[in-house]
Amino acid sequence: MGIEIFKAIILGIVQGITEFFPVSSTAHLILFPWFFSWNGEVNTMTFDIALHGGTLLALLACFYKDWANLFLKDRQKLFYIIIATIPAGVIGVLFNKTIEHTLRNPLVIVFSLTGFGLLMLAAEKYSKKNHHNPGMTDSIIIGIAQAVALIPGVSRSGITITAGLFRNLTRESAARFSFLLSTPVIGGAALLEGSKLLKNPGTYHFDIFTAGFISAFISGFFAIKFLLYFLKRHPLNFFVYYRFLLAAIILLMYFR
Repeated sequence: MGIEIFKAIILGIVQGITEFFPVSSTAHLILFPWFFSWNGEVNTMTFDIALHGGTLLALLACFYKDWANLFLKDRQKLFYIIIATIPAGVIGVLFNKTIEHTLRNPLVIVFSLTGFGLLMLAAEKYSKKNHHNPGMTDSIIIGIAQAVALIPGVSRSGITITAGLFRNLTRESAARFSFLLSTPVIGGAALLEGSKLLKNPGTYHFDIFTAGFISAFISGFFAIKFLLYFLKRHPLNFFVYYRFLLAAIILLMYFR
């Protein structure tokens, strides 16, 4: 059991970092078990969602003041977030089985990493980056982009920040809106899959899930703080080059 907890902690750290860095947490949670031949509970969608619960707590810890302001003062922005959440929620419910069983494939991830990496480079090149507050149209477009992130390898933060840049938001504003927007989606997914844990508690080892949850929370908290600081000063290019490198490694491993 000790080695399983170790795997859970490692995957929690991976989730916490990659959930917020624009490199796709889902891709990394699929690839780590694939690279190292890890099987069992740490290689299931339910465990992935438990890790997302840790990053959800990290989001709430970092942005609780923003959420308080949304509910108490900035109701218009709250409405924008609600509207932008709908596409990902609908797609997630309708295509959950397809996403879980069909798209969790290394070659799908290669395509997503490279294709959407190129899109990120284009956004950096052509965005004016002169807006700080997304409007209704911006929110809808970013919300639709978030729905695309259900495909492994896309990256929720990557595609939503990219969509924000194409709408001429600054990097920091796009990232902050992206993180706020991801909160209800991650929360909804955690509740949906968490119900499986409650219905069949004897099926899972809660010490493994707890270890992953805590490590995802801690690493996610610091990843958010770092990324907001990083994007004030640097473009997304570093993460794009990482995506290309990871895609190349996957291809080499897949066809060896």
